Formats: sequence, structure tokens, C-alpha cells
Amino acid sequence: MPTHPAGHRFYMIIIDDKYISDELIEEQFVCNLGACKGACCVAGDCGAPLDKEEVKILKKIYPKIKSYLRPDGIAEIEQTGTNTIDDEYGYVTPIVNKGICAYANIDAHGIVGCGIEKAFNDGVIDYKKPISCHLYPIRVKKYESFEALNYDRWDVCKPACKNGRSLRVPVYRFLRDALIRKYGEEFYQVLDKIATKQYKAEK
Repeated sequence: MPTHPAGHRFYMIIIDDKYISDELIEEQFVCNLGACKGACCVAGDCGAPLDKEEVKILKKIYPKIKSYLRPDGIAEIEQTGTNTIDDEYGYVTPIVNKGICAYANIDAHGIVGCGIEKAFNDGVIDYKKPISCHLYPIRVKKYESFEALNYDRWDVCKPACKNGRSLRVPVYRFLRDALIRKYGEEFYQVLDKIATKQYKAEK
């Protein structure tokens, strides 16, 4: 059986055409915005990956969410468009000065959040935010006949890892709503049953 470098046994969970790393069950994660200040919206080489449908959605909702965005974000979007293209990820959200997402906003406490999500929470739009953001730290890679769901490690998320371990919340459970949004309730319930069974077997 393959192993991780540290010697941890590696399991691949398969549900339909989804290949899911066991790290989504084994690793623990709960965002701690008070500690990281929303660094995932600022760090990185490009914006959030988008699918083709989301590219259309952003063009449609931009006039409604414009008031939720920072002036420099608005300027970037109106100069480059509601999305840009990255060599590795394809369609992505624009970023300002190779840093903060153009759709981000900053609250009174200096915490960076999503202007799209704020508009959604206010009932202005019915689109929460890019699914790649909602699913993070899960990264989805599409292949010809299947999708791979992997756990993405990032130094800026160390506070979330620490918080997750303290609260004993697996990655997949923290991302329950995002997984259901992406793949449906039945998919999540099957994953949860597999995870629960595996956890009991290893105790």
C-alpha cells in the first residue's frame, strides 16, 4: 500500500468518479480569521480558479456587487475584466498588484473577506462565492474520466490547522456545506459514512 513520506498509510476513497484523498478525513481544519486575517484572499500567485459557468455569473452579478468592493478592486476589474486567465488554472478572479483578490473587502478589524459573499449574505445575489474558495483547503483537479479531491497545505492556514485539531473537526466536515453545494447531499452522506467507518476501524 502506498505511503506518505512520513510513513502514514495512504487510502484513496472512490465515490462514483470522484477520487478523494484520505487526508480530507485524517487532517483537521477550522478557519481562524482572527489569527490569519483572511490571508488566503491576499497571498498566492493568482486569483481564485473559476469554472466556465462562474465566469458568466461574475459578469452578470458585477453591477450588483460593485458597492461591496474596494476602489482598487473595482479599478482592476474594470481594466482587466471580471476574470483573467492563468497559465496553470485557466479562468481566475483578478488580483490587485499581484496580491489581494479584486473581489475582496477589508473590515474594521483588518480582516479580509469576500465582497461577493457579503452581497450574498445581504440577499443581494444568490451566488455565494467561487466554489474553489468555498471548498478550500480542498483542491479539485479534473481529469478526462474522473476528479481528484486533495488536501492543499498552505503556511497561511497554520492557524486553521491548529484550530481544527483543538476542535477535532476533520477537513471534510468543516467543508460540509461546500461539498454539498458542489456534489450534492448524497455524496456527502456517503463520504461521511466511509469516514466514520474508517475512523472506528483505526481506533
